[in-house]
Amino acid sequence: MSRRVRLPGADEIFRSTAPADQPAEPSAAEPDAPAGRAASGRVRHDEKMTVYLTADELMAVEKARLELRAMLGRNIDRGRLVRAALALALEDLDTRGADSALAERLKDV
Repeated sequence: MSRRVRLPGADEIFRSTAPADQPAEPSAAEPDAPAGRAASGRVRHDEKMTVYLTADELMAVEKARLELRAMLGRNIDRGRLVRAALALALEDLDTRGADSALAERLKDV
């Protein structure tokens, strides 16, 4: 077993994080965004939101992150995981409205 660490290549380190001239997907900030929302991925994020979690919720996020790392073979950070989950929840809300999983879950809160 090699003890050598695999480092990312120059193409990965120096790839552009600027958005393309014409985005393929509508902005998540658009109120009437159609189905097909995409998580923003690896771009510069100008806005910040703080979310407080219980210890159990944080452990569940970490467990999911590690499971995704094992399944995908990629390191998934918590921010990317949360942005992807949020995109899925908002897409479901756009598509199904009051019948969405998000609306159902929030009815009981």
